[in-house]
Amino acid sequence: MNIWKNYALRLSAVGAYRSFLVLPPVQALAKLIRALAEETADDEALLDHYAETFYALQKAGYDSLGGYLWEHFRYDETPYGDAAARGTANAALVDAARWDVETFAALSAVTPAQWRAAVAGRAGEEAAALLPVWRADDTLSFEVLTEEYRKNGAGEFARYKAFTWSNHTLLRVVDPDLEEHALIGYEEERKEVQDNTRALLAGHSVNNMLLYGAAGTGKSATVKSLLKVPEFSDLRIIEIDKQELSDIPALLRRLAGRRQKFILFIDDLSFENADVGYSVLKTVLEGSIEKRPANVVIYATSNRRHLMRETFSERGDDEVNIRESIEERTALSERFGIRVLFRGLNKDQYLEMVRLLAKQAGLDSAPEALDKMALQWEREHASRTPRSAQQFIKYLKGL
Repeated sequence: MNIWKNYALRLSAVGAYRSFLVLPPVQALAKLIRALAEETADDEALLDHYAETFYALQKAGYDSLGGYLWEHFRYDETPYGDAAARGTANAALVDAARWDVETFAALSAVTPAQWRAAVAGRAGEEAAALLPVWRADDTLSFEVLTEEYRKNGAGEFARYKAFTWSNHTLLRVVDPDLEEHALIGYEEERKEVQDNTRALLAGHSVNNMLLYGAAGTGKSATVKSLLKVPEFSDLRIIEIDKQELSDIPALLRRLAGRRQKFILFIDDLSFENADVGYSVLKTVLEGSIEKRPANVVIYATSNRRHLMRETFSERGDDEVNIRESIEERTALSERFGIRVLFRGLNKDQYLEMVRLLAKQAGLDSAPEALDKMALQWEREHASRTPRSAQQFIKYLKGL
């Protein structure tokens, strides 16, 4: 059988990685192979399919088909990638995936000379000599790929560490802001958060956490910085928009069983009233018939201890069981198994932080003058927090 006819048939039989057939370079390559397999194909069309394959690879940023496909094998959501990562791949799926990988590996290993010779046999040496080339790659391996799935997972969770959930969609964060500059002081508080996260990564059942206290004390930065801890390589953080808390149950089902461990992060959590999001979160934290997956935990930050806003007028309404109503409003924070308080700084802590930041910034100011200006800044801005100290140093640097 004509080798190109054989390749065309093998591409038609791709099953486990069927989604690859719509990738632009693969689409163009498939047209090229079919044109080579059909003796009646137009020479101009043949050259066009070849050039389109080269263009699609270059547009994607690759000089080889194998390198391009490896990225998609590793990071696209595919039936075999997901099943191999979970350890649930059945024999039929394994066989289909092996066939597909070997098919794409064979095509990736075709050398520039072989491609040009095939085109020259149909369109002539002169036309073939003008064609650009892509690099041959013989590194695609089903065994290596399977081991990658088992060790590091598959799909977007294998590639990215931070995500946002917004408009009912999971969005990857390519370059997360981990706010390392905000991590000053609060060593004991951060240690408690890290210890709980370390237990999660070790496979233990852990508590959901509420980080609460004064604004600007680094609560959010503490959660985000977990992605920078060296031994937390399997950790992923998904920040959830407060308006979409009702999506949490569906998201939990999507994450269950994956090898990675997930923090669902809700920043600046508070409620004006008991809306749907409030009820869903309260149920998820404690009380749902559906068990929370062992690889998922919820961390939230808030400037207030009680997450539902309450007014004095509400305490004086005509409800008969007003005490029960008040307890309902304060119940949500109690459902977080661990609550970590981030207090504002006292005067000495604030000045110590200002001096440290000034030293890190290379500011050469007399300690007495620096303290005086820092206290003046604190009085004018009514805040004695790490954030206020950082803003003061930025102000000095701009003078």
